[in-house]
Amino acid sequence: MKFYVSARGIKRVVAVSKDAGKESAKTTAPAHTVAGRRLSNRTVLVLGIVFLLAFLRVAVLVLESSAVCSTFDCVGSTFFGGGDANLKLRDELTRALIEANDGNANEGEAMSFNELVKVLASKQDLKAFAFKTKAMLSRMEREVQSARKQESLNWHLASHGVPQSLHCLCLKLAEEYAVNAMARSRLPPPEFLSRLVDPAFRHIVLLTDNVLAASVVVTSTVQNSANPEKLVFHVVTDKKTYTPMHTWFAISSIKSAVVEVRGLHHYDWSKEVNAGFKEMLETNNLIWKQYYNIYKEKELDHSEEHNRHLEALRPSSLSLLNHLRIYIPELFPDLNKVVLLDDDVIVQHDISSLWELDLNGKVSGSVFKSWCENSCCPGNKYVNFLNFSHPIISSNFDGGECAWVFGVNIFDLEAWRRSDITKTYHQWLKLNVKSGLTFWNPGVLPPALIAFEGQVQPIDSSWLVTDLGYRHRSEEEISSSIERLEAAAIVHFNGPAKPWLEIGLPEGRSLWNRYVNFSDKFIRKCSIIE
Repeated sequence: MKFYVSARGIKRVVAVSKDAGKESAKTTAPAHTVAGRRLSNRTVLVLGIVFLLAFLRVAVLVLESSAVCSTFDCVGSTFFGGGDANLKLRDELTRALIEANDGNANEGEAMSFNELVKVLASKQDLKAFAFKTKAMLSRMEREVQSARKQESLNWHLASHGVPQSLHCLCLKLAEEYAVNAMARSRLPPPEFLSRLVDPAFRHIVLLTDNVLAASVVVTSTVQNSANPEKLVFHVVTDKKTYTPMHTWFAISSIKSAVVEVRGLHHYDWSKEVNAGFKEMLETNNLIWKQYYNIYKEKELDHSEEHNRHLEALRPSSLSLLNHLRIYIPELFPDLNKVVLLDDDVIVQHDISSLWELDLNGKVSGSVFKSWCENSCCPGNKYVNFLNFSHPIISSNFDGGECAWVFGVNIFDLEAWRRSDITKTYHQWLKLNVKSGLTFWNPGVLPPALIAFEGQVQPIDSSWLVTDLGYRHRSEEEISSSIERLEAAAIVHFNGPAKPWLEIGLPEGRSLWNRYVNFSDKFIRKCSIIE
């Protein structure tokens, strides 16, 4: 059946049907009427296409006009007056934007985008619209800067605090020390005392006040060692952490390896060493106070200066034990070679070959961040740590030199004692204070780069994966870390997002948790969970 409908309106319907070779017409119409209606359909189709094209052209003209016109009268002149109106109104728009850029916009009058559109539609004033837009954008930019600054501050506070679970662990272990004779037993047992100074053993130094982190370093190293009975750990901590640290290693079973725990109050140094150590602490406290006062008194925008001051207040910059690294020869006068491990590392493979490395007469063997495509990874050259705009720095050092990593190092203590590294370190600390803290960015590494200049032998970079404690890393660094992660002997969680903190990155925490003894009763009591 076919229906024919008139283009002018439905007046008659013609229905034609075929049924088993028989034709029957329910309703008929003259042939010329049907043909006329068919002709009308074609006309409508053509007119529809023409009108559609015309509509699209008008729409484009209206949009173009609205972009350059300050009033709706201008739109009409654009249609009928030609390109002169476009040029005129473009000049008008340019003048309005320049005036708004040079003028002072009142941020108190800043509006939302919808309100801005209403103002433009009602007032039809291009200049006012430009000023309102500038005020809105200025307010938004200020709010974004404020939010970034607050985020940095919150991140800093989160990395600075001690989690309740770790505080609980220290308290429980201190209680155990008071009631359990085994917790007070000598470390190491008397039969292993000779190993503490025996050069035939592999000595590892750990400077930390974090009991849980220290246990992870020791556990991961022992579990992945080919000869754990050859390992001797020297754990040095402060006075307040000594009791819980001693308790943990006294009652925990460490297969084969020997662990020594000493507090700083146990050392009896010479007057010269004590004076130098006290001077170093006073200098670093002075540096911290200066940065803290500047940060507290000034309203710093979210910028490099703001981040620089927060960096100076980071736990790693404040840690007494971090600054103590420069006194390792005095801490262990009877040892000739040691490996220094930070408390934020895990060991995934046997590291005994570190002690066999040839340092070519240099004091330290360290990993350089040279595994990126351009040799030295971005942000890890001397110029990123030292201030080469200062003539003293620029005249003594090469800004393009690649920096080494602190926290996984092999030290030849005999060569160190023959050098003047510690003395040089102190001299540059004093010079930095006299210069108004302008020599380098805050942290422990910059003065160490200067003190160890020319005394560091590169170690194969495949030994180490670093920066697992930073949120913002480039795609190149992230992909490089993932590819190298399983093969690396040591994983370093340097950065504020430590795996034992709530802000720790999930992929890093899962690696670290492998070596936490979650079955331990103190771990369970303090709700240290995976």
